[in-house]
Amino acid sequence: MALSLDDIRHLFDQHGSIAYSGEPVTQLQHALQSATLAEQAGASRELIVAALLHDLGHLLNLQGATPTERGVDDLHQYFALPFLRPLFSPAVLEPIRLHVDAKRCLCAIDPSYHALLSADSVRSLRLQGGMFDDEAAQAFLAKPYAQDAIALRRWDDEAKDAQRVTPGLAYFMEMAASVALTRA
Repeated sequence: MALSLDDIRHLFDQHGSIAYSGEPVTQLQHALQSATLAEQAGASRELIVAALLHDLGHLLNLQGATPTERGVDDLHQYFALPFLRPLFSPAVLEPIRLHVDAKRCLCAIDPSYHALLSADSVRSLRLQGGMFDDEAAQAFLAKPYAQDAIALRRWDDEAKDAQRVTPGLAYFMEMAASVALTRA
């Protein structure tokens, strides 16, 4: 079943107030902050929308508060893709799909990166397969959209500030509409 833009808005309206797994922000705040950081960095509209929607899988597959504390990897990076595929191009979908592996790669190629991860991100990293070895990191970096996924990952990590001011959901949903393949 494909999601419409209205369905996405409804998911944020219905579940956006849920705490973002072990962080001081809600799911909606995290999404808006990620998109805002992408826009401030001069990212393409598609990548800004990917930043907005990168954790939509959490809202589609509700696992309760802080599933990593219970040893659960909800595979959120994949869960939303079938619902979004009819609506968006690979320029939106691939950074979403790859943002978890981007964390695994960054841990391998940037010695300071792991120290910046929140406690929940460290737990999820273990559940998601841990840090890549050199060969896996190089294979990841060779993939189309790998650099977009790495940029998205860094915004994702930064988007956990309870005081950050962002545009509202309507602003970014207009942007999503502008890059959507269909209004369905």
